[in-house]
Amino acid sequence: MNKEQFIKQLNDALTRLSLEERQDILQDYEEYFAIGMEQGKTDQEISASLGNPKQISKELLATYHLGQVEQSTSAGNIMRAVWAVIGLGFFNLVIVLGPFIALVGVVIAGWASALAFILSPLGVVVNLAIGSFQLFDLFFALALCGIGIFIAMGMFAATSALTKGFIRYLKFNASLVKGGLKK
Repeated sequence: MNKEQFIKQLNDALTRLSLEERQDILQDYEEYFAIGMEQGKTDQEISASLGNPKQISKELLATYHLGQVEQSTSAGNIMRAVWAVIGLGFFNLVIVLGPFIALVGVVIAGWASALAFILSPLGVVVNLAIGSFQLFDLFFALALCGIGIFIAMGMFAATSALTKGFIRYLKFNASLVKGGLKK
């Protein structure tokens, strides 16, 4: 493939990036071609040595989205980073998506149990409304509410730690797929 075809394919595959980011990347690859031409290589040799533009774009998108997660850890940025890393290879579907679903399940279950414990005093209100109120129910519900607050505090710390750990896992996986481990 010649230089124009390579640059066009790379540009088409990077449409999800901003125009400024895309132009910076394309300028870098233009420089690779210019350096290769100075060394006496043909366009075909240079493009073959650079690799497949679609694979390059997947790697660049994964790196970009992982950088976005570092700047602003939001659910949307994490999801985009997960999908970008999964896009690096079919094997990542199992290696990335499985742990992601498991972690999301653990976090949702923890927050749901904390919320259920915190809202347990509402059961006392229901008992009062139907006429089967006992003083023991009130104290038990207040104890459960206190336990729920402690669970929520723990889940806040656990959610933060799991998010940071999973982002590190995504970076490790992306670097492993892109070039293997560097010793």
